[in-house]
Amino acid sequence: MVTRCPWALGDPLLTAYHDTEWGTPVHDDRVLFELLILEGAQAGLSWITVLRKRPAYRTAFAGFDPGAVARFDARHRRQLLQNPGLIRNRLKIESTVANARALMAVREAFGSFDAYVWRFVGGKPIRRIRRRPADVPAETAESRAMSKDMRARGFTFVGSTICYAFMQASGLVDDHLVRCFRHTGAAGPDLGKTAEGA
Repeated sequence: MVTRCPWALGDPLLTAYHDTEWGTPVHDDRVLFELLILEGAQAGLSWITVLRKRPAYRTAFAGFDPGAVARFDARHRRQLLQNPGLIRNRLKIESTVANARALMAVREAFGSFDAYVWRFVGGKPIRRIRRRPADVPAETAESRAMSKDMRARGFTFVGSTICYAFMQASGLVDDHLVRCFRHTGAAGPDLGKTAEGA
């Protein structure tokens, strides 16, 4: 029988996300942008709520093309607030556009968003021993450093807890419990080898 992290049980969407994405290193700017935005959207909500809305987010936000989202004007943002498929929180919608613009500036400075975020973990995933859910922290020194730097660069909805969730989601950190079949070396190959994304 396959053993998974306890949070992945009870809903097929959660299980599929856990089994195929969470903790797998990502090097595609679009996917990294998507995960950052979805983690910010989750603030105050459950992750399953966000997963259920993910297809609508992909459609509404141009497949998470940061260049396209950075060009969304006030009219476009008002239309997004009327979209029932999204979490219709004005600050979160505005944050998506602001973060796309900040990401574009980061690309100018670092060559890619991928190169920028992986700096915070020295270019390779952090793998620690997590035996129980209680062993998994809500934030770390690395997520606090990421949060501070991102905020200084104009990103929003990037507190240290959101940054740590983003790091877990994008594989900068592998927090699968040791008894989980996805733990450490079982995480599979990196998702996407190009920095710019599709």
